[in-house]
Amino acid sequence: MSGNGKLNRGQGVLGWLFLSPVVVFYAIFFLVPLCFSLFLSFTEWGGFDLTLIEWVGLKNYKALFADGSTFLNPIIKNTFVFAFGTVAMSFVIALIVAYMITRLRFEGFWRTLYFLPTVTTVVAIGNVWLYLYNPTNGLINAILNKLGVSSIKFLDDPNTALASIIVVGGWLGIGSSVLILTAGLKAISDDYYEAATLEGAGLTAIFTKITLPLLKPSILFVLITSFIGGLQSFTLSLVMTKNGGPGNSTNVGGLEMYNQAFSYGNWGTASAMAFVLFICVFIVTIVQLTVFRRGGVESY
Repeated sequence: MSGNGKLNRGQGVLGWLFLSPVVVFYAIFFLVPLCFSLFLSFTEWGGFDLTLIEWVGLKNYKALFADGSTFLNPIIKNTFVFAFGTVAMSFVIALIVAYMITRLRFEGFWRTLYFLPTVTTVVAIGNVWLYLYNPTNGLINAILNKLGVSSIKFLDDPNTALASIIVVGGWLGIGSSVLILTAGLKAISDDYYEAATLEGAGLTAIFTKITLPLLKPSILFVLITSFIGGLQSFTLSLVMTKNGGPGNSTNVGGLEMYNQAFSYGNWGTASAMAFVLFICVFIVTIVQLTVFRRGGVESY
């Protein structure tokens, strides 16, 4: 037994030695910044000089929820509207496209074509859409003018600015969703479809009774990852509006955190915002997992 014990201990030490690079990397680049950020959320600090950190307790959190604060409304509201809007748009379109692609020739070509925008930098995409949205010489307004419709100030009007960015974010998310959904569709055995066809089931019944239920694990993955990405996104707003304008109509949580930390030097406030947003993401993820598990997805 003692020999086996020494062998097991030796295997355990060897295992930890192999894991040590990952553990060290994880600690340095995740755990330490996470703990430091949590500490900063209870302080006031302008950055750089650690000796100037001042403990203020819950002051930063209270300020976020105080009367007159713009954090909950419109910033957090914009964040959720952006996330819901982009996820709804990209998921619905991706599901339709993926379903059609799996029934076309040259499936790989079409899948690659839809995925290409995903590998393009968000800065480049934002600038292209800035040109398309230009109120004076943009392509979209040029087409509208040809059709007799007046130019729309997509990004200059508070009523249309956020929706305009949602369209870009939703379009950008189609490619990755198509890739995952097509893989899920390909994993469904043709036996199910053949049996349903023999029983006289129509296309609608096959899609709702076979395809969607068997595609639930892929749908769950797409919705959770897309929604988390939407809640964390701020690059599009930064590129296309610079500061979340006009007013705060396109300002989202990630952009406000960026501005508070790097533009205004309020690292404590930015850290507090980050943890409030983390709680929001965590709650939404748990809700999504609960809903899908009740619907029969037990593998997550």
